[in-house]
Parts: sequence; C-alpha cells; structure tokens
Amino acid sequence: MSEFLDLHGRTSKVLRALADAAMRRHGLHVGQNHLLAVLWERDGSTPGEVAAALNVTTPTVVKMADRMTAAGLLNRRRDDRDNRLVRLWLTDAGRALRTPVEAERRLIEEKVTADLTAAERRALMAALAKVHRAASDLLNEPIDHGGSADG
Repeated sequence: MSEFLDLHGRTSKVLRALADAAMRRHGLHVGQNHLLAVLWERDGSTPGEVAAALNVTTPTVVKMADRMTAAGLLNRRRDDRDNRLVRLWLTDAGRALRTPVEAERRLIEEKVTADLTAAERRALMAALAKVHRAASDLLNEPIDHGGSADG
C-alpha cells in the first residue's frame, strides 16, 4: 500500500473514532451530525438535496432521517407546492444541538492540530483541499490502469 494512502487511511479512522465518540455524547449516531449540519444551513431540504450535499445515496439519508425523527431531532413534512416531495425540518431539539456539536468538533480539531504552527495548519488545509479535489475528480472519470487497448 502506498505510504500516503496508508497514513491517510489510519488517520481518517482514528479521527472518525474521536468524532463518533464525541457525537455519541450528544446522543447522535455515526454521520447524523453531518445531516444536522446540512439542515442547520438549509432547513427544509429534501432527502435528495441532503444526499447530494453529503455525497451519499438518498436511501442512506432516508434511513438516517427515520432514526432522527424517532429521536425527536427532525420532522418530515410534505412540500407545500409539490405534494410528491418530502422535506426534512429540524425540531427545537435538533436546532439546540448546533452549538454543542460544533463546539465539540472545534475542540477535537484544536487538540489534534495543537502541535502544528498556524502556517502548518494552513498548509495542511490547503494540501487536503487539493487532495480532496483530485480524488473527487477521479470519481467522475474512468480509471486508466496504464494499459493500452490499442496494442
């Protein structure tokens, strides 16, 4: 395995474990904070809109929304203009999680980057943004394995 992919994979796993433990302290399951974050910015989004924002499938959002509705964090309502559409709306409990969840995520970020200088943090964020952009672009194009079909 390449050194970059190995280190990135191990880092992603440990960061996810830290974030998941923090979110569980607020009664959230894996990924639910990301769905909440979309609704904190665009309350009343459809499951398809949330899925597109999170780069997941609509059935994944629907399943997550089922659990979050049962937990009292959001409501589903039919669209006022198009009855075929369902929109996800935050409850007071869902809105109330914004401050503690964002504070918890900020604290994790501060702790894991504490040994970095401000310049190193900026360089890391810039490099990760470039890697993310390149990886996203690769998802949208056929993979070239280096072989030639011509000969």
